[in-house]
Amino acid sequence: MAELQITKDNFQKEVMESPIPVLIDFWAPWCGPCRMLAPVIEALAEELEGKAKVGKVNVDEEGELAAQFGIASIPTVVVMKDGKAAAKSVGLVPKAKLLALLD
Repeated sequence: MAELQITKDNFQKEVMESPIPVLIDFWAPWCGPCRMLAPVIEALAEELEGKAKVGKVNVDEEGELAAQFGIASIPTVVVMKDGKAAAKSVGLVPKAKLLALLD
């Protein structure tokens, strides 16, 4: 399963009402570290299928969501559990660190 494109329109359904954790990658197309993190996020989307959702928020298009999460620098990865931010990682990090956020 590919990662979801999360927008303010599907945020409630895909994230807040999700029965499983949601890992959200806040990114932008012009961000070098974001582009380097993209293959890791894609791999996680496949690896976590059924256990967690993996989504991406383009901060240029979804400024409202970025502001809601206080995103100051990208890439930032936020893990949502039961409608609450449970963990956060800022910057380019290895896949193991992102997986650890889900525990």
